[in-house]
Amino acid sequence: MRSGDSARAILGKGWAFPLRVGPRGGIDLSSHEQDIEEAICIILMTAKGERRMRPEFGCGIHDLVFAPNNATTFGLVAHHVEEAIGWWEPRVEVEEVNVNPDRQDPSRLFIDVRYRIKATNDVRNLVYPFYRIPGEA
Repeated sequence: MRSGDSARAILGKGWAFPLRVGPRGGIDLSSHEQDIEEAICIILMTAKGERRMRPEFGCGIHDLVFAPNNATTFGLVAHHVEEAIGWWEPRVEVEEVNVNPDRQDPSRLFIDVRYRIKATNDVRNLVYPFYRIPGEA
């Protein structure tokens, strides 16, 4: 086994997200980089307090669903994303989080997460759409 293969093997496997049936009739699995990306999406999609047995799990961005579309909200979103991924996904290090409004849909923010996989030093990007409920201007 090459050293790169052993580093990728450390990244692990898990149930695919969204949950689906695989070609042989069992639960489909994702592995390595795909598993990490899906884990980050699960963290960002889960509101804190949503999981009864682990109420601290998730991301605080859901508290901002009614926040105004301004730089303060963008900064809070970036802070919550970096904090949640740093706390719940130990396989990566967040390098940068940028939040930008969608010019065509004012209720949507694009969260661009740049992260590095620690075991392989692989730098990756994930763009996560976050939907707000716009208030009156």
